[in-house]
Formats: sequence, C-alpha cells, structure tokens
Amino acid sequence: MARSNIQMDGRELKKLRDQLEAVANPQKNDEFLKSCAKELAARLLRKVIKRTPVGQYPADTGKVGGTLRRGWTTGSTGDSSHDTRQAMYSNMFGGSQHVRKADMTVSKVGNDFVIEIINPVEYASYVEYGHRTRDHKGWVKGRFMLTISENEIRHSAPAILERKLEQYLKECFK
Repeated sequence: MARSNIQMDGRELKKLRDQLEAVANPQKNDEFLKSCAKELAARLLRKVIKRTPVGQYPADTGKVGGTLRRGWTTGSTGDSSHDTRQAMYSNMFGGSQHVRKADMTVSKVGNDFVIEIINPVEYASYVEYGHRTRDHKGWVKGRFMLTISENEIRHSAPAILERKLEQYLKECFK
C-alpha cells in the first residue's frame, strides 16, 4: 500500500481568491472600462483633428482658417443642447484642440460606455459628407474626416484594448 504525506499551504490559494475578488469588483471594472473608452475617444479625436481641412484665405480678407479643426470636442449623452452650446462657446473662445482624457465625460448607457465626439461648427456636416455647389450644378465631395477616423479606430481598437486588458490584469495579479 502506497502512502503519501502531502502538506498544503493555503496562503497562496487565499491570495488567488483575493486577487480574483479584486478583478470581479464592479467599481474597479467600471473605472477600467471608462479608461478604455477615454483612450479610444482620445485617439479618435487626435485622428479626426489631424484629418480636418483648414481653410486658406487671402491675407487681405482678414479671415483665419482652422475654425472647423478647432471645433472638435467631446460631449456627453446627457443634455445635448447644453453640450452643443458649451462646445460652441469653447470653440469661440480658444477652441478645444487640447481636450484631455481627464476632462472627457463618460456616460453609461445600458452596458455601454459612451463619449460623444462632436463638432458644433454649422458647416461641419457639409465638409464631412459633401454638398452641392452654389449654382446647384455640381457637387463638392465630402472629406469624411470623422468617418475614416472612426473606421481606423474600429480596426485598431482590439489591439489597443488587448494591451490595456493585459496591463490591468497584471496589475490585479501582482
């Protein structure tokens, strides 16, 4: 008859249990998901701002280009009239090219975390999607700066989120 004398130290199992409880913490998970949403929104904002055209005007007109580019900002899904008004004033008084991740408002809608990227400049949709010419005989093609940037972010999001998840789990299982 074979006999075995095994001693087991339960400290490692208790440590693993505590780490798993930390990973299952809903508040910590929500903070992680908010940081993921902010990361993706910041990358989208950076891409769309770079891709937005700047108007070129003769020096004697006194016009300065870049209003559309400076108009990009983040909003929330709450009171959109307030957000649009706030973005408009932000655009008028210095623009919003330096939106920080910490300043982004994240809304939770169902199981989704939402950050709106908006441009309240009145002609933004015409530049994005295109418009008829003044004489109605032609069409000015859209620049699709937001559409193209969104598609690029959708393509790169899995890799970005995978890196963030790995980092989060390493932090939890230290």
